[in-house]
Amino acid sequence: MKYGFVLPWGDARTAADFAYEAERAGWDGFFVWEPVWGIDAWVALTAAAMQTEHIQLGTMLSPLSRMRPWKLASETATLDNLSNGRVILSVGLGHLPTGFEEFGEVTDRKMRAELLDEGLEILTGLWCGQPFNYDGKHYQVKEVDHFSPPSPVQQPRIPIWVVGAWPRMKSMRRVLRYDGLLPTVSIAEGESRPPYPEEVRDMKAFIDANRTEHTLFDIIMDGDTPGDDHESAISVIRRWADVGVTWWIETRWNEPRNADGLAVSRKRILQGPPHLE
Repeated sequence: MKYGFVLPWGDARTAADFAYEAERAGWDGFFVWEPVWGIDAWVALTAAAMQTEHIQLGTMLSPLSRMRPWKLASETATLDNLSNGRVILSVGLGHLPTGFEEFGEVTDRKMRAELLDEGLEILTGLWCGQPFNYDGKHYQVKEVDHFSPPSPVQQPRIPIWVVGAWPRMKSMRRVLRYDGLLPTVSIAEGESRPPYPEEVRDMKAFIDANRTEHTLFDIIMDGDTPGDDHESAISVIRRWADVGVTWWIETRWNEPRNADGLAVSRKRILQGPPHLE
């Protein structure tokens, strides 16, 4: 089991400072969220990369359906080179109440899924270098012969974690093509809930039976554990480890967006991850 921490709020300087402290406290990953409008995730992660040496750095998550995939390909490859191969990219359809409608982004679920699929194909294609061409329903890309950035350090690609909505087979088949599952359970059109451990076990069984990719594969769960009660924290982690979860991501989404909230997050970072004994 590996352990990550999501910064729920804070500027790039805060991200750099907290990532430094997370690395020293023994966390394996440091993550930020990517808003429609707000603190830029890749600037924040770049600042974090400059203050750290080995902790992995990623988003939780990037709504690729509303992004230019070539821009994201540039950002991720640049940071992977800067950090010497420490980037993780998490993707999904995105959470509509975070500003999609207000900024005129696509809100139709089917179209967002199509944009996500095409965006991932372009992203991974561009990481491989030139020449690259793409002719899709929503995107067309022609090869270029100027200013191509270096490919990512990580090969065959930067790890991509994808939201998978169980038991929706289109969503789960998307997960099969990449490197990690962010599990959720579909309960109605456009609505979902966190999974139970037995549902994650079923999802893992599906992945084990159907995945043909040869990259390492992770299953990621998030939540919160008490940093001052090791036994209680371990009881939370063990139930997920027993069904195949490989990453636990500590979250503090409900903390206030002010100095008091940041103090709570920093305190939990300094307490360290809830390692299984």
